[in-house]
Amino acid sequence: MASRRILKELRDLQRDPPTSCSAGPVAQDMFHWQATIIGPNDSPYAGGVFQVTIHFPPDYPFKPPKVAFRTKVFHPNINNNGNICLDILKDQWSPALTISKVLLSICSLLTDPNPDDPLVPEIAHMHKTDRVKYESMARSWTQKYAMC
Repeated sequence: MASRRILKELRDLQRDPPTSCSAGPVAQDMFHWQATIIGPNDSPYAGGVFQVTIHFPPDYPFKPPKVAFRTKVFHPNINNNGNICLDILKDQWSPALTISKVLLSICSLLTDPNPDDPLVPEIAHMHKTDRVKYESMARSWTQKYAMC
């Protein structure tokens, strides 16, 4: 079941890729993908190229994929290990969701962080109390870690 579903999602992604994202298997391992997300223009991550890993569980799509940033990013919902605090990757997962929708949700999270459900409370506090400093730090990290 999982293999057929993953293959279908890969074909759908190749036929109709989401804006500013790409994804596909690493080597021949259909359960381990690499994705690339281009930082949204209307965010402090603009111009950045962010590498993301996707691991599908054997019981996908009944369980969510494990998705993590490999590129360092200054964000209240993404920690130093690249873990992402996103409801659809946890308790709001549904088998109706796809990797394409997950990638679009991550892009949306880059544009609109959720400081009320942070993985990094210090960054969330900065986002709430000093937006200029937060955006400056996010831009600085993007230039340092996500630009060639």
